[in-house]
Amino acid sequence: MLKKENRLTKKKDFELLFKEGKSVKQSFLYLKYKENNLEVNRFGIIVGKNFSKKAVERNKTRRRIREALRKRAVEIKQGFDIAIVVTPGADNDYENLDKEIAGLLEKSKLAG
Repeated sequence: MLKKENRLTKKKDFELLFKEGKSVKQSFLYLKYKENNLEVNRFGIIVGKNFSKKAVERNKTRRRIREALRKRAVEIKQGFDIAIVVTPGADNDYENLDKEIAGLLEKSKLAG
C-alpha cells in the first residue's frame, strides 16, 4: 500500500493531470504525468470496468501495479503526479505488468 502522501485522490488533481499532463502509451498501459511542485510523487491507478467486470480482477491488478511502483520508487524522479490507466485486454500477470511499468517510466524519462 502506498503512503497517504503518495496517493493521488482528489478529483481536481486527476482532472488537472489529464488536462495538462504529458502521456506515454505502451501496449496495454497508459501513463500520464505532470510536475506537482511537491517533494514527493503522487500516484493514481485507474482500472475501469472495461478491463474486467469482476472487481476482484480489477483490485488484483491495482495491487500488482502498486507493488511494481513501490519496488521502483527509488528510481523515479521526485515531484510528479503520475496516473496509470489500464486498458482492456491487459495481461494481469505481475511480471508482465512490472516490465510494462519499467518501460513506461523509461519512455517518459521519469526513471533515472
